[in-house]
Amino acid sequence: MKDAYTKKWIIDNSLEIVEEYEKGILTLRGLHYQLVGRGMTNDIQHYKRVVSAMIDARWSGDVDFDTFSDLDRSIVGETPYLETDLDDKIDQAKQQLKAWMTSYYKNKWENQPVYPEVFIEKKALQGVFGGVCRDEEVALGACKGYPSLTFLHDSFLRFKEAQDNGKTPIIIYFGDYDPSGEDIPRSIQENLFRFGVDVEIRRIALMEFQVIDWNLPPAPTKQSDSRAAKWNGLGQVELDAVRPEKLMKMCKDAIDEVFDHDLFELLRETETDERVIFRRELKSFVNDELVS
Repeated sequence: MKDAYTKKWIIDNSLEIVEEYEKGILTLRGLHYQLVGRGMTNDIQHYKRVVSAMIDARWSGDVDFDTFSDLDRSIVGETPYLETDLDDKIDQAKQQLKAWMTSYYKNKWENQPVYPEVFIEKKALQGVFGGVCRDEEVALGACKGYPSLTFLHDSFLRFKEAQDNGKTPIIIYFGDYDPSGEDIPRSIQENLFRFGVDVEIRRIALMEFQVIDWNLPPAPTKQSDSRAAKWNGLGQVELDAVRPEKLMKMCKDAIDEVFDHDLFELLRETETDERVIFRRELKSFVNDELVS
């Protein structure tokens, strides 16, 4: 059935939307929801139209191939093959030595009473949350739905070590608004407790009041979800429906809420004093050890 949301409509509106973001932030699913915000129907058929239109737009050169994030399909590591240039290596080493002389920093969270990590339901949204977590020096984990026992056991080991070092572990959680999205935090908390660590989970999104307040477009709940029959929510809304800049701000605010800035100022004072000692010792090492 034909409607107003043709390939041309999708491409024209998409070109306006992608201009607002750095490459690698927006996902195709996120683009779909922004087009829904401009009037397009929110269903699988129209999502497939978006995917098809963006394939054509990239091959035609209207949209760059690296515009969208696709972290579910990625290469790990690299294969170095270029010929080594000795002069380049020498220049690189000099720059590294200069950088090391000024690179002394205290660990941002070392005198904080808490140890936070950010968990997100979908790996595809790592591009949205990754920059904030790097800036705030907080670990980011993608659960990919209900996380595996391997993922949870690795998490347990980190949280237990932090707890043994006097920290209170906290998970800042972002997931879909649907039966599973609401249940995943409970499952994570119970399994971590079963492993042997009690972790507070702060569910930041998506919540029912947010869906209502932000006028997010719900879709019918997936009947394949075994929890759907006992769930009386408004309908399924994916986290991707929230604009990336809003998710980034929510993540930053949630981290900031558990961060004691007064303690951090004390840490910075110590850092300034210790940086002087750090530079002095490195200079001494270079002069006395490397030169000889």
